Amino acid sequence: MTNILIIGATGSVGSITRQYFLDNTDDQLTLMARSTARLGKLSDRERAVTGSVTDAAVLQDALKGQDVVFAALSGNLAGMAKSLIAGMDEAGVKRLLFIASMGIYNEIPASLGASGNLRRNPMLKGYRNAADAVEASDLNYTVIRPGWFDNGGNTDYQVTKKGEPFGGHDVSRQSIADLVMRLAHDETLGSRDSLGINRK
Repeated sequence: MTNILIIGATGSVGSITRQYFLDNTDDQLTLMARSTARLGKLSDRERAVTGSVTDAAVLQDALKGQDVVFAALSGNLAGMAKSLIAGMDEAGVKRLLFIASMGIYNEIPASLGASGNLRRNPMLKGYRNAADAVEASDLNYTVIRPGWFDNGGNTDYQVTKKGEPFGGHDVSRQSIADLVMRLAHDETLGSRDSLGINRK
């Protein structure tokens, strides 16, 4: 059994990951969101923490006793990443799984439409800045760079490492959840690396 903190638990990836962990593990989940009322009824394996990752006191409460943090954030990503890293350092929690985006390293080949790369899509700058902050930390991190999310029902996916060309545009939220689950249960998998994930 692993204690997992899901930050951004009401978002599209966070909510799917929550359910995937409930269905496929016996892990204990702490669900952190700005509006935890949207979580609905909690199981006996869940607790909710209301607040923002930038609120140091709330974050410390959420981090108590955790083994793994999964962050699927939106907003000022670099600022949130830095707050999260500082909080994890203070709490002594080392394993961070952090959602960024494909294209932040200009790794999308022309055959897939290189316009999705950072040099042509300035909207990716926030994801890149957040990834840079995570990679500069002393945490046992994995940055996850998914393709465009969809609701596909399978977990047939491909993983690429930083420095390798990205494999495809799309990926199911369920595939992301499966990768997160595997990373959460193997601290050596994707350790201090950045992994792209796309549908095979």
